[in-house]
Amino acid sequence: MVVGAGFSGIGAAVRLREAGFNDVLVLEKGTQLGGTWRENTYPGCACDVPSTLYSYSFTPDAAWSRVFAGQREILAYLRATAQRYRLDDMLRCGVQVLGARWDGTAGRWLLETSDGPYSAAVLVLATGPWRVPRRLEVPGIEDFNGPVFHTARWDHSVELAGRRVTVVGSGASAVQVVPAIEAQAASVGLFQRTAQWVLPKPDLLLPAAFNRLLDRVPGARGALRAGQYALQEGFGYAFRHPQGAPPPPAGAPPPPRAY
Repeated sequence: MVVGAGFSGIGAAVRLREAGFNDVLVLEKGTQLGGTWRENTYPGCACDVPSTLYSYSFTPDAAWSRVFAGQREILAYLRATAQRYRLDDMLRCGVQVLGARWDGTAGRWLLETSDGPYSAAVLVLATGPWRVPRRLEVPGIEDFNGPVFHTARWDHSVELAGRRVTVVGSGASAVQVVPAIEAQAASVGLFQRTAQWVLPKPDLLLPAAFNRLLDRVPGARGALRAGQYALQEGFGYAFRHPQGAPPPPAGAPPPPRAY
């Protein structure tokens, strides 16, 4: 039994099927698969990891339209992967898991769901935290007359043109949504608890000819993925060993302390 049909749940289902396990069910709370890429539709929503890495190693042949693919393209990739590996017979959408307990006598997990009881010999939790918004708790917010919504519940009926917009938080979603809306809003204010280091994202359109070349040259996509992996690991090494990095420019705030 797999709980969740986002990136992790779909990947687990595919690998289990490839290993010969056909008695597998994927329970998904939503009406369709996709996880965070189904729930988040805010302007600028995209992957902050290069798409050659933010994809399954067993399905690396996606013809991404840009270096950092957007939400719609990633969701389409997940749907295509599920269809490619024939997961329809495994997937049960609209089923919420309410609880699970281990029955040591029977040697099985007993699940309570919105669709009734289920049992499983193995339980794989593939639920992610990024689809559940955190409610803004600010004194007086209930008296504010304007629209208030979370990026994970973006209200596309709200017209931002000519309006003053306030964004609370400076995480990955804010880094994406602020540049996407600043041109249309009259002003955009950002409130953050802790300042972050933000690097320019080298996002580029990938022409169709480039994808055709990758398809025609044997091993090209694998080599591109391996090179991108090595580059990202190099960045990770620099973050873990900041003493080897060049000094910050004069006047820059000190880097955050490592704990």
